[in-house]
Amino acid sequence: MSIKNRLRIVITGATRGLGEALVLGMSELGHEIYGCGSSEANVEALQKKVPQGKFAVVDVTQEKSVEKWAKSVLGHGLPDLLINNAAVINKPAPLWEISEKEFRNLIDVNINGIGNVIRCFVPSMVGAKKGVIVNLSSAWGRSVSGGFAPYCASKYAVEGLTKALALELPQGMAAIPLNPGVINTDMLKTAFGNGASSYHSASTWAKSAVPFILGLNAANNGTSLTVP
Repeated sequence: MSIKNRLRIVITGATRGLGEALVLGMSELGHEIYGCGSSEANVEALQKKVPQGKFAVVDVTQEKSVEKWAKSVLGHGLPDLLINNAAVINKPAPLWEISEKEFRNLIDVNINGIGNVIRCFVPSMVGAKKGVIVNLSSAWGRSVSGGFAPYCASKYAVEGLTKALALELPQGMAAIPLNPGVINTDMLKTAFGNGASSYHSASTWAKSAVPFILGLNAANNGTSLTVP
């Protein structure tokens, strides 16, 4: 890949599941990857798998942590593609049985985490009037399921937040809420149990997701999309 065609890509929640699959797929194509995760052990493991990438331990729920990471990444240049993937899901239960701690943590990661990343990265992108922001949503951000009210609420919020952000961006940029589809990850196992094994693995998903995401541009701004 020529330097001209190489993209600078920032991905949160990069060490597991869909995030790791995107990192592996995009790095194989020669793109410049900057990722983060909350576990030092997982970050170190990913760094060994993708030595050409740059990965850091970041708590997306803490603005200071994100700000420190953003300064380091932005020192290498502006992201062409910013992917907010970090998310958690609640253990299946009626809403009134979800503890305040679990509910708060889910909202902190799934919503406040995106807000922190946007505050720390997007002003520089807006200044240059370039870049695509992809916020991972869910089918449960456009429909609902009993037992997962906190997760559904967070993903509905991602849809609304992203569509509003799209109206605020200058021409030439894009903010896109993206439903990845149903993929066999640890998160899906929490939701579907053994039934998760009947769905595609993250690595298989990435074969279609990577080119799809890399093809997103300003024409897609504000449009709710789903990985085909």
